Amino acid sequence: MIRCIVFDIGETLVRDDRYWASWADWLDVPRHTVSALVGAVVAQGRDNADALRLLRPGIDVGAEYAAREAAGRGERLDETDLYDDVRPALAELRKLGVRIVIAGNQTVKAADMLRSLDLPADFIATSGEWGCAKPSPEFFLRVTETAAGADPWDTVYVGDHPANDTIPSAEFGFRAAHLRRGAWGHLWADDPAVTEAADWVIDSLYDLVDIVKREHEV
Repeated sequence: MIRCIVFDIGETLVRDDRYWASWADWLDVPRHTVSALVGAVVAQGRDNADALRLLRPGIDVGAEYAAREAAGRGERLDETDLYDDVRPALAELRKLGVRIVIAGNQTVKAADMLRSLDLPADFIATSGEWGCAKPSPEFFLRVTETAAGADPWDTVYVGDHPANDTIPSAEFGFRAAHLRRGAWGHLWADDPAVTEAADWVIDSLYDLVDIVKREHEV
């Protein structure tokens, strides 16, 4: 029985549009250029920050992030960044008795902004707070600590990225739902490694509601 569902953040709950657009504006390059380069490095299996390194060879991404924050042009996240199915799907899952955890590779600031949105979630944390990031086993070990006693097999990890979400969460022992959303989610949804690792490939968070209902009826 599914007792806990853990959600990735970027391109699972939150659109990345604003994030990459803000980097394009900061570097004074067309937004389409950044989006295209992000898609290119994703297709090559590289870190998405490599898109910034292609635009500015030698860039210190961490230092530029700090400079943006100091200039008042830093990270932002609000209700408009959420996908439309987030609030209703998470609320319905909680009504079904499922513990909702949000845990992904994001900054400390992102965690604070997510909490300020008062989402229907029982626990929110980011890699920046934990000091470890996906796909490391340490990250998924921390996830188990948030599941309030649910065993890994009773826990579903939901995400869009094969190398960060679907495959490592399955290897750790969680059940995995690969979300066909965003560049990673769509590009890799039919990849044999993903379909083998994932218990489900879903198109919407509403699909999880149907999955939980079916499992609870068994």
